[in-house]
Amino acid sequence: MSRRMWVLTAAALVPVVAVGCASMRKMKPEEAIEARQKLMKEQGEAWKQIQEKTKAGDVAAVVPEAEKLVQTSKEIPRLFPEGSLDPKKSAAKPEIWAKWSDFESAAKNLQTQSEKLRDTAKTGNAAATQQVVQTFGRQACGTCHTPFRVPPKQS
Repeated sequence: MSRRMWVLTAAALVPVVAVGCASMRKMKPEEAIEARQKLMKEQGEAWKQIQEKTKAGDVAAVVPEAEKLVQTSKEIPRLFPEGSLDPKKSAAKPEIWAKWSDFESAAKNLQTQSEKLRDTAKTGNAAATQQVVQTFGRQACGTCHTPFRVPPKQS
């Protein structure tokens, strides 16, 4: 490898390594709770938009919202570091850490189901997209929320 190529490669890798190292620092429990609540609110807003756009027949507008779900689903496991359980601030159940591989699988399932939704919407087929949307909550969100989240209080 020439000196010039080596320098260019090193210059490209330094920021990647720096970001990677910074993101690997252990989050404090309160930081993790705040970050995951923000992410879940973003996902909730994307899901709301998906439902509205699907209902309106605007399947093309579903694609970027589904992509948001794909990308944010990848972040979920890192936002649940061990010790970030606070029943006063979070609905996370201790089962997350007791069944960590199941939790990671549920997050991966959300990513997979979101990719399916995005890819179906990309075809422009409104009926097929509607079909995916109809089962998404149960097949994507529910596989994590049911076992790993304290149910919301009913008023």
